[in-house]
This record gives sequence, structure tokens and C-alpha cells, in this order.
Amino acid sequence: MELKKSDFYFDLPEELIAQDPLEDRSSSRLLVLDKETGATEHRIFKDITDYLEPGDCLVLNNTRVIPARLYGEREVTCGQVEVLLLKRGEGDVWETLVRPGKKCKPGQKLVFGGGKLRAEVLETVEDGNRLIRFYYEGIWEEVLDSLGEMPLPPYITHKLKDKNRYQTVYARFDGSAAAPTAGLHFTPELFKKLEENGIRLAYVTLHVGLGTFRPVKEENILDHHMHTEMYQVTGEAADIINSTKQNGGRVICVGTTSCRTVESASDEKGIVKAGSADTGIFIYPGYKFKVLDCLITNFHLPESTLVMLVSALAGRENVLKAYGEAIKERYRFFSFGDAMFIK
Repeated sequence: MELKKSDFYFDLPEELIAQDPLEDRSSSRLLVLDKETGATEHRIFKDITDYLEPGDCLVLNNTRVIPARLYGEREVTCGQVEVLLLKRGEGDVWETLVRPGKKCKPGQKLVFGGGKLRAEVLETVEDGNRLIRFYYEGIWEEVLDSLGEMPLPPYITHKLKDKNRYQTVYARFDGSAAAPTAGLHFTPELFKKLEENGIRLAYVTLHVGLGTFRPVKEENILDHHMHTEMYQVTGEAADIINSTKQNGGRVICVGTTSCRTVESASDEKGIVKAGSADTGIFIYPGYKFKVLDCLITNFHLPESTLVMLVSALAGRENVLKAYGEAIKERYRFFSFGDAMFIK
């Protein structure tokens, strides 16, 4: 069966794209979708506790977003340049997205923060991305923190007042170019309540690259090429997930990144293996989930791989109908927007 990109289109009014995070993370709205019947309910995110049962397991992606957007200039000509860090290679070499790309050929030297950070373009790789080596004194994380900006998606035009609001409260390991946004709704108070209710927590790590958000250009979605992202599953997380399944509990992934991690890390029987690897998994309707039972997720862009993933879980018609309802009810969309629980 051919799946067309246009099958996943919906018309979204621009004013529903959330530009700022809410003051209280857990007060965002929650659309609950029954994946079997397509029935919906409208709640507040902190009501998620009503839908989770003792023995269920939440899988959370504890990656941390780095201030990956750097503004600088080209040495000699002083022309402006913008560099977005995507993936760290050996030492201080990074795969990056550079604008304007045409001006940044191999050998081009770049300067940031008046010389606090310097760089050289080494080579052009897939999709026109550049490999860049950075030079600095001191600690890389501190230099980056002082010069870099949070890499907010292009549809967010407001400036972020507090860097931590594009970070989950459980973010731990540096490496992402985008936040695992379904996790932005959780607060320490909500976690305390969940643990008191007997909900288990399994932390995995997937460093989110921009491949997740790269638009699908081909009309036949099977021609779309997914970029790889690095994930890691600890022995402890694998044990929690596997024992949850064995004991009849549900595995509930918080976000599409956690979903892609557990589905990539499992064997055909749905047993999650500890370890780390790169994944380019592309989940679309027809996919049989091996580990995940339910999903907490935000509302995604039309025709995106993420809408295709939620459609694989709940059915395209159910998802598009629920999205239509969310638009009618004026839900807030995308990274700083409201959430959906697919049960």
C-alpha cells in the first residue's frame, strides 16, 4: 500500500502555534485519545495520574538540549555566519548546519564571541552539512554556555526568557539539538505523585537531531530518508521496562524520542536490550509496536514523520479527527503547546 505525504496533511491556523511556555508546566491541556475506538476526552495535563495504574512504566528521555546555535563571522571578510551544532564527532569536531552554506567551504575559518571560540570548516557531508573543528581555551561546555543560544524551532519567533524552559526537569546528558517536548509538561511534584501511585520510571537517552523535524519532501513517504540519532539504554532501564511487560503492566513512552529508542533497542520478541547505538528508525502506519503500549506526545506538524508515527499507533483517521477536534477547541500546538495521551 502506498502511503502519501498528503494523507497526513491538516490545516493549522498559525495563531495556534504556541510561542511561549506556560508558567506552570503541568497546567497545559491534555487530549486523551483511545486508540481502539477513537474516542476523546479533554483534561489538564496533571490529570495524567488518573490514566496511569500501579505497575505501569513511564519511559523518559533524559537528554539535555545544548545551546547549539552560534552566531559569529567569517575570518578576513567578517561576513555573518550562523552555525547549528548537530552531532559531536571525535574530539572537538562537530557535524553542523551552516548559514550561509555557500560561503563556508572547507578551509574557511570562523570566529565567535570576539575570538573566545574559533573554528575551521573541514568538509561538506550529506545534505550539505559541514564538519567543523572548534578551538578554545577552558571547558567546552562553559564556552558554549556563554556564547550559544537555545536552538528553538523556526516556527517559534519569540525569544526565550529562561533557557531552562526548553529543558525537561529531568534532563541530564548533554547532546540534543531539540528538546524531547512531551517531557516539558512534567514537574517534580507530578513525579512525586506518580511514584507514590506505584508508577515506575525508566530513563533512556536519545540525543535529538534535526532529522526528526526534517520535512518529508517525497510524496511517497517510503522514499523519505531518516537521519540517525544516538541512543543509550542502561541495564537498569532495560530491566524496568522488561519486568513491567512480564508483570502485565503497560509501557508508556513520554515522547516520540523515547518511543523510537525502545523500539530500536528491542528484539523481535519485544525484549529491550541494554547498550548504545545509532538509530534511523522510521515508524509509519503498518508498523507493529514491539514494546510501547501507550504514548504521551505533543501535537505535531502536518505531513511530518511524527504525525506518521502517532498514526501508526492510533490509526490515521483517529489521529486526524482528534487533531481536528484540538484545532476546534483551540489547543496550543508544537513544542511549547499542549499534550495528547494515546491510551
